[in-house]
Amino acid sequence: MNKLLTGIVAGAALAAMAGSALAQEKTLAIVVKGLDNPFFEQINLGCQKWNNENASSGYKCLYTGPASSADEAGEIQIVEDLLTRPDVAAIAISPSNAPLMANLLKKVAPKIPVMTIDADLAAEDAALRKTYLGTDNYLMGVKFAEHLQKLKPEGGTICLQLGNVAADNINARAAGTRDALSGEKGIERLTGQNGWTEIDGCPVFTNDQIDLANRQMADTFTANPDLDAFVLEGGWAQFAPQAYAQVTDQVKAKLDSKELIIVAGDTLPPQMDALKAGRSHVQVGQRPFEMGYRAPSVMMDLIEGKAVEPVIYTGLDECTQETVDTCIAK
Repeated sequence: MNKLLTGIVAGAALAAMAGSALAQEKTLAIVVKGLDNPFFEQINLGCQKWNNENASSGYKCLYTGPASSADEAGEIQIVEDLLTRPDVAAIAISPSNAPLMANLLKKVAPKIPVMTIDADLAAEDAALRKTYLGTDNYLMGVKFAEHLQKLKPEGGTICLQLGNVAADNINARAAGTRDALSGEKGIERLTGQNGWTEIDGCPVFTNDQIDLANRQMADTFTANPDLDAFVLEGGWAQFAPQAYAQVTDQVKAKLDSKELIIVAGDTLPPQMDALKAGRSHVQVGQRPFEMGYRAPSVMMDLIEGKAVEPVIYTGLDECTQETVDTCIAK
């Protein structure tokens, strides 16, 4: 009986120790704009790979965000809640609305390291975060323009499709596209510079809604049969392959002849399928998996007081119909 009792006590002690260790595990949180966007799921996969490789580190990577990418207030609430949790040791945020997120950080004044991932705060609010990990979004916009210039050297009419009005990353891409096409800095709208003119009704803003993105494309093509170029500054419409195929069916002959050029952001599998099928001409891809995989390690460096660069770029992949099988970084 004594041996049995001793075993029970020992077992209880081990369980308590395990529970204590679990309770001491610290959280490295990644908050994205919305869980409905397959781009962000790649960040999650990177986060989970880090967890698998660092199970005994005492830290875990937590991937979260609002259910909908259109829920700016929901993202703010999630961040605010995480900042009050004692287990959260650092947080990486992809702000849907950069000014709104900056206001929260000013109000709360977090005592834990805060960084941005995928999307940054506005330049004037950069001091509120320790570092930014992700794409050089301005350069991404420039790359869109460089490919457009090769395909349409004389310029033409163009429509830019953007995300949220206050999304700093998408706005930076649009700025890069306009500056590179016009040959000038700070162009707010293309009005004939180097032959490029933005059509009436554009840019269009998807608010990160995939269905809306496809409707906007269809409406733009119908209302502007002579359109020369459409730029998806993000991949939204292409994240719904069937709907995107139906939209591009109405202009497929023009795409094949390159009378109409489609350049788009990101290189997720359905987007590469669209490129192979001739439903776009260029895909400039970010590296979201790398963002999710690297973010926890960067947060640990910040926690430990190590020197971290204020900006860490993860690179781009440029894919055309000619290079579609070899363009993705391994």
